[in-house]
Amino acid sequence: MKLSEIPKEELELMGYDDIAAVILQESGKKMKLQDIFKKVCKALDLPDSVVEDQLMDFFELMSINKKFIMLKNGYWDLQTRHKLDIVIEDEEEDEEELEIEDEEIEDIEEPEEDDIFYDKDDETEDVDDDDLADLVVIDSEDEANM
Repeated sequence: MKLSEIPKEELELMGYDDIAAVILQESGKKMKLQDIFKKVCKALDLPDSVVEDQLMDFFELMSINKKFIMLKNGYWDLQTRHKLDIVIEDEEEDEEELEIEDEEIEDIEEPEEDDIFYDKDDETEDVDDDDLADLVVIDSEDEANM
């Protein structure tokens, strides 16, 4: 659908990102973000000051929308026009690298660390004294008679 064919009332109900998708689809080529937003504002008959005031909000909207992709040099386009380059590495190579790394780790001798919870300066011995041996129990009646 062409932008010129969409009624003004329907355009006003559409989001900026939806209008941008129509603009990019219609143009058939990548465009700079500011140029896209200028066309969105023109389609909605918004003043030029809106472009300056809301350009960063439009950038955020385009960034989070999966329909669009940001290209080199500030160009934007529809995601559907671009394929993603996915590189799948051979698992056997990865396993060999891991085995080598494991062997290297085993060869490394770790220095013995001091026990951080043991205080060498505190060499006191624990003595099994009966702390209750010196304790005297006084009956309250005996105390009253004294």
